[in-house]
Amino acid sequence: MADGSVGGFTRDRFAPVREAFQANLDSGADVGASFCATLEGETVVDLWGGWADPAKTRPWDKDTIVNVYSTTKTMTALTALLLADRGELDFDAPVSKYWPEFAANGKDRVTVAHLMSHAAGLSGWKEPLTTHDIYDWDKVTSLLAAQAPFWEPGTASGYHALTQGYLVGEVVRRITGKSLGTVFRQEIAEPLGADFHIGLPASEDDRVAELIPPAPGTGIADGEQPELVRNMSSNPGIDVSETKTRAWREAEIPAAGGHGNARSIAEIHALLANGGVAKGKRLMSEAGCRKALELQIEGTDLIFNQPARFGLGFGLAGGMVPLPNPNSMYWGGYGGSLIVIDFDARTTFGYAMNKMAGTTTGDTRAFGLLMGMWQALAG
Repeated sequence: MADGSVGGFTRDRFAPVREAFQANLDSGADVGASFCATLEGETVVDLWGGWADPAKTRPWDKDTIVNVYSTTKTMTALTALLLADRGELDFDAPVSKYWPEFAANGKDRVTVAHLMSHAAGLSGWKEPLTTHDIYDWDKVTSLLAAQAPFWEPGTASGYHALTQGYLVGEVVRRITGKSLGTVFRQEIAEPLGADFHIGLPASEDDRVAELIPPAPGTGIADGEQPELVRNMSSNPGIDVSETKTRAWREAEIPAAGGHGNARSIAEIHALLANGGVAKGKRLMSEAGCRKALELQIEGTDLIFNQPARFGLGFGLAGGMVPLPNPNSMYWGGYGGSLIVIDFDARTTFGYAMNKMAGTTTGDTRAFGLLMGMWQALAG
């Protein structure tokens, strides 16, 4: 919209969600944002509005996209689930079956499921890294293959904020001979006509909204932290301004570098909520989709220091985020982006914005919208 007002639509019974979305913009909680919901595979809410830059010179339009940080992990997980559904990947197999070098330093029994559930003991790198290093796929994956785990794999989760994408991505590369971003694009995004990118072409730069960092003192690396947490958040440190660079955008960073909007997030994950079918195309079996719900590990996460329940690539209901239906899962990105997939209601909710909060698992902006959806579904 030329003036930054709200565009898009809601099916009649979801009209209150538009009001909540508008309220976030009016209050300044959001500068620019998008929200989308699907039900039984149909898109029933698709909203966007506000501004794509802090100076409010560029409206957030229908096709505005933004870096969604760790919501990218769900696309990486979905790519692995697709390969598993085809019989090309076994989650119970040792990682070293596909990536022999990974067996070094006592990691011979680490399974692919451990990577998917943040339980591999590789929440960060022991070797000091710079931001530039994370653009070097071979370097960062080789370091992870060589190093010893920080804790005994399989005994606890510890959020693999940046490393998970490289770990799962390298397994995908060893199986397919293609990069994670390429497999995702060819097998998921393009067949569904979905506007989500792990590795963004320069031709799309003019559509990218500018992220606005969290308020000083509230960022992921601020404050006193235990050594393990400090390693995850500060090696390398997170510099939000880096997301403006071509180097960040074109690099395939499968845990944090994805670009999309609420529409692409919700419509891609409708595949899982709708039994393997999205946009009228069957890409997976229903059993392959429900595999993601299988509990892998639960307990106090060593990074978050909160109760967590992880399935294959997603947080499950009953962990840090309360969800009304038991067969639900979610994940969010640094700043506030979020995806919720509810298998029981066969619905998905996606949210992406540019004004960041100091959170990695969603915040009140998205949950206010979700409450409106759940109330309408129950009514």
